[in-house]
Amino acid sequence: MRDLLAPLPSSAAEKLSINGFVSRRTLEDQQGVKQITMTEALSRSDIHVAFICTENTSHEESIRQFLEAGKHVCVEYPMTLSYTSAVDLWNLAQQKDLVLHEEHIELLTPDFKQLKKDISGKTLEKGTLHFTGGPLKPNFGFPSFSGIARMTWLVDLFGELTVTAASLVEEKENKYMKMTAHFLTQQQKPLTWIEERGPGLGRAKTIDFHFQDGTITELPAGQREPVGLFMQDLVLFGRKLQGDVSAAELQAERSRILHCLELADRIQQLSENAQA
Repeated sequence: MRDLLAPLPSSAAEKLSINGFVSRRTLEDQQGVKQITMTEALSRSDIHVAFICTENTSHEESIRQFLEAGKHVCVEYPMTLSYTSAVDLWNLAQQKDLVLHEEHIELLTPDFKQLKKDISGKTLEKGTLHFTGGPLKPNFGFPSFSGIARMTWLVDLFGELTVTAASLVEEKENKYMKMTAHFLTQQQKPLTWIEERGPGLGRAKTIDFHFQDGTITELPAGQREPVGLFMQDLVLFGRKLQGDVSAAELQAERSRILHCLELADRIQQLSENAQA
């Protein structure tokens, strides 16, 4: 809402203006913006775009409603909690000639941009990405979906992956969980993703990437940018709405997002089978 009210000058985001917000709670005006009903949001002819920022479990239904109503959609990751439903929604968007954009600000952070530069041209031998954080809130889905930003890092850095094994350790009474997923790259090199959450665990990412010519065990600082992450993503979405993103870029992004959702599905299946 903040970025929509003060978009980056001379950018595609300037073409967007905010006409209202929807909430399950009854709220006062927010930053001068009035609350409207879901029915209004779906039916008003002056509303062309919806931004969906809710619990992950409700993303799919909201996306479908807005696409059916002829609205473009920007949604937080993950767009759905299953690969097949994501394919279905993307096909619906294409049928209606609408933009469906899944936000991925983790690819816009200075540390990730610098890491991608640092490993460019290097040959991976093996690697691990370990994320820790506080207890997962309800309605955010299986950890492979709620934590899909970490897997997106791995796919964007090393290409398409194959899941070879996955497991989940849960201590519900202690609000603790640890998911471990093992992958192979297309060059048959092993990667491990660990997603660990519980009380007292600080939010952090730890990497241990081994290459033929060295090892990277710390995230680079990267150079801070004057434009915030959400604004960068908003500008990208605005460019899509204007038709300023090439078909090749759009296809590559769609392939990456759907690949990650398919991997998340597979990790969930293997983890649940192991628990059965």
